[in-house]
Amino acid sequence: MISAIIVAAGKGIRMNDKQRKQYLLLGGRPILAYSLLAFDACDLIDCIILVVPKKDIDYCWKDILAPLKLYKKINLVPGGEKRQDSVYNGLMAVDKDAAEIVVIHDGVRPFVSQDQVAACIIGAREYGACILAIPADDTLKQVDSSGFICNTLKRDDILLAQTPQAFKYDLIIKAHENARSEGFAGTDDASLVERLGGKIKIIYGSRQNIKITTREDLVFAKALVP
Repeated sequence: MISAIIVAAGKGIRMNDKQRKQYLLLGGRPILAYSLLAFDACDLIDCIILVVPKKDIDYCWKDILAPLKLYKKINLVPGGEKRQDSVYNGLMAVDKDAAEIVVIHDGVRPFVSQDQVAACIIGAREYGACILAIPADDTLKQVDSSGFICNTLKRDDILLAQTPQAFKYDLIIKAHENARSEGFAGTDDASLVERLGGKIKIIYGSRQNIKITTREDLVFAKALVP
C-alpha cells in the first residue's frame, strides 16, 4: 500500500492572517485543496492521510473535503505541536501491516503535479528514499553569529529541498522514532533519514512548486493559478 501524508497542521504565523494559510483562497479554492486534488489524481496512491489541527477536523470534513468529492480514502488525523510531530502522527495512522511507501507533502505547496508525486514513489521503490529538489540560483553566503560573511558556498553542490518526499515505510518510521528518542528536530523528513546514514535519491522538481508561507508567496501563487 502507498499512503500519502499531507501535512496541514501549521499555524501560519508568518502569513499574519486570522485564518490559517492552508485554508486561504487561491483561485476560488482553499490552498490545501490543490494538494489534495493532485494526490487524489495520482493512480499510485492508495489512501490519503490529512493532518490538520485537532480543532479543525470538523471544518476540514465539511468545508475542504466535502466540496472536492475526492475518489480516494481520506483519513483525517490531528496534528502535533510542530511539523515533525504532525508527520509522526500521520505515520502512526498508516496501515502498518500493508505499508510499503509513504509520500509526505506540505499542504501549502499547491502546485505539485501528479507526475511529480508518481516520480517520487517510483524513486523510493528503487532507492528507499526519494525527494524533489531544485538548484540554487543565488550566491550562497555562510555568516557567523555577528552577521558577517565567513564563507561562500559552492552553488553547484547545493539543492533546495521540496516536497513530496517519499520513503519506504520501515525506513521513515525508524528515522522518526530515532529522532524522537534523541530529541532531534529536523527541517524536513529527509534529514531524519540522513542521520541514519540512509541514501536519498534526488529528482529535480519545479520552481512553481512553491511553499506558501508569506503574503508575498500568496501574491506569486495567485499569478500561477490558471
